[in-house]
Amino acid sequence: MSTTVSVLIPCYNAERYVAETLRSVLAQTWDRLQVVVVDDGSTDASAEIVRSFEDARITLVQQSNAGQTAALNTALRHATGDYVQYIDADDVIDPDKIELQLARLQAAPDCVASSAWGRFYGQPGETKFVAEPVQRDLSSLDWLTLSRQDGLGMMMPALWLIPMPIVQRAGPWREDLTLNNDAEYFTRILLEAEAVLYCEGARCRYRSGLPSSLSGQKSLKHWRSQFTVLDLCEGYVRAREDSERVRRGFALSWQHLAHASYPYASDLAEAALRRAERLHTVHVRPDGGVAFRLLSRVIGWRAARRLQLLSGRP
Repeated sequence: MSTTVSVLIPCYNAERYVAETLRSVLAQTWDRLQVVVVDDGSTDASAEIVRSFEDARITLVQQSNAGQTAALNTALRHATGDYVQYIDADDVIDPDKIELQLARLQAAPDCVASSAWGRFYGQPGETKFVAEPVQRDLSSLDWLTLSRQDGLGMMMPALWLIPMPIVQRAGPWREDLTLNNDAEYFTRILLEAEAVLYCEGARCRYRSGLPSSLSGQKSLKHWRSQFTVLDLCEGYVRAREDSERVRRGFALSWQHLAHASYPYASDLAEAALRRAERLHTVHVRPDGGVAFRLLSRVIGWRAARRLQLLSGRP
């Protein structure tokens, strides 16, 4: 069988982690790989580390810094495989991840494959995996609504293995988005697929707690990106199914966004709350520790958030 998988890795100043990521990719039991690393204007030794592998399956593409989504689109333009595996330059996949997913997709070309995922803060061996309700075979709409049933959900790039025709139908990454762009992109991917096939035993590991990661950014630009992503995702999904379960999930998502973005982007937070109110009556309290919850009952969650910020807590 000559099936090839294109593994696409955007890389920016990842010299501490990219070697570990590449080792996890090159150790795959399915070895017919095309590995495309796009160095997006790194100012550290990332490119030199990638070159040091001297593996014919690796292609290093260097470009001026244009952002993660631009790097992903560059990688896509170089991809020639039958399937696409995305992975960030600081994450890790288990050795049989791709082979287990391929085994299911070979007979289901109109589906995408998912896997288990877990967080780690130090070494990949410390990853904690938590079972999720979406870890079973589901239609794409069922996966998207079940994943968002608490308003959150996770669509990290390494989770998926995607047939190239689905990637082509979904189109490129939106380069105007910064934070949470993966949710927008993979929502489009899933809506182009017939179903999501969960692959028991396939696992990917998400490195968390990095101060320089996009997910930790709290600038107005990044909050606007989150708002736009949620607006787009709601539009994509409700165009297919405008049901109570869909509206409830997005109402919770808008509330979570409001709670996280206040007071960094107060106007956006209030707009998010209005979006939630129009969708559903469901209500969720802002997350926080014991002191925050007590303060919220006395002075309200907005004032409690402002006090958190004044005290130096992000």
